Amino acid sequence: MALVVKDRVKETSTTTGTGTLTLAGAADGFQSFAAVGDGNTTYYAIVSGNDYEVGLGTYTASGTTLSRTTILESSNSGNALNLGVGTKDVFVTYPAEKSIYADSNDDVNVPADLTSVGGIISGAIFEHTHTIASNYTITSGNNAISAGPLTVNSGVSVTVPSGSSWKVV
Repeated sequence: MALVVKDRVKETSTTTGTGTLTLAGAADGFQSFAAVGDGNTTYYAIVSGNDYEVGLGTYTASGTTLSRTTILESSNSGNALNLGVGTKDVFVTYPAEKSIYADSNDDVNVPADLTSVGGIISGAIFEHTHTIASNYTITSGNNAISAGPLTVNSGVSVTVPSGSSWKVV
C-alpha cells in the first residue's frame, strides 16, 4: 500500500454517516479514484454544502470505496463529518499541514511536526536526487546554524532541524 497523489481526481458520493464512502463515478472533466490504485492511500477532501473534511483514506476498487482513515481537518472541529442526504464532492488534495513548499523568497518551509520525508526519519530530512553546488544557509528562528558552499549528490541526505528553513542561494 503506497501513498498516491494524483491530479484531477474527483467523484461524487451519496453516502451518509461517518463511515467509508461509496464513490459514484468521476465528475465531468475529471478522472476517478481508480487512478490512485486499489489498496493505495491518498489525501482526500469531502465538500458537502458549507461543510468540509480533509483526511487520509484508502481506495478500494471492489465496491469503489474510500475509507476515511485519518481526519486531518474538518468543519466539524477536526472530526469526521456526519454526512446527510445529498450529493457530495470527493476529490484528491494535498493538505497544507502535510506540504513542503518554497515561499516567495525560495525558502523551503517544513511543517514543524513533520518526521519523515522520503521514508527517512529524523526531525526533517530532504533527500535530493540531483546535484546542488551552491551556497546554503540553514536557519532556526533568526539564527544561522550553518552556511557556506555545499554539494549534495544523489542519495545524500541533508538534515534540517524541524521548523527550520532551507534556502539555496
